[in-house]
Amino acid sequence: MPQPDERSKGERDMTAMAHEPLTQAEVLLEGFLALDAPEGFRAELIEGEIVVTPPPDGDHEDYINLVSKQVARRSRTDMDFSGNKGLKLESGGACPKNHVIPDGTFAPTERRLFRGAGSWMPCEGVAMVVEVTSTKPQLDRETKRRCYARGGIPLHLLIDREVSSVTLFRDPEGDDYREHCTRAFGKPMELPEPFAFELETAAFL
Repeated sequence: MPQPDERSKGERDMTAMAHEPLTQAEVLLEGFLALDAPEGFRAELIEGEIVVTPPPDGDHEDYINLVSKQVARRSRTDMDFSGNKGLKLESGGACPKNHVIPDGTFAPTERRLFRGAGSWMPCEGVAMVVEVTSTKPQLDRETKRRCYARGGIPLHLLIDREVSSVTLFRDPEGDDYREHCTRAFGKPMELPEPFAFELETAAFL
């Protein structure tokens, strides 16, 4: 004779939940987080697609170095910098959260955002992200820009090597930025508060 299930309703509900199949988004996120990219390669989860990029070339790193040094010397607000910080950002549709690694991430020193942060941290408090076009230029120009806008990151600086220009995107709204300003290499770019200085780009040529 079958015995009645003596477990509480809460226990039965938990058992049922434990056997619920994972959604496609959850499977994708688990697979991404378990991914072991080759040394030096960068793995990101962007709009439901796993993107793996090779190590950057020397010119790519030189641009980042030129920006970070000017910020360290001239920014009105002291900034911390990371060239390899994973950010968790809102995605579009039913995709799992975007997991993006900007070429450069700046945050006010007083906030100490990087201290104690995990491999992937929320983007709240980030002042500016920097991207330099590389092997996937459209990803840098379009897709990542929309990720940063949805995350509410106030400033996004794009260094486009193919067209020798620098573009500053500002005032995020929805999945894009409301304002942008482009300068050719060699022309200064005004960075607003909290940086409040002109970024010199003559050395970019």
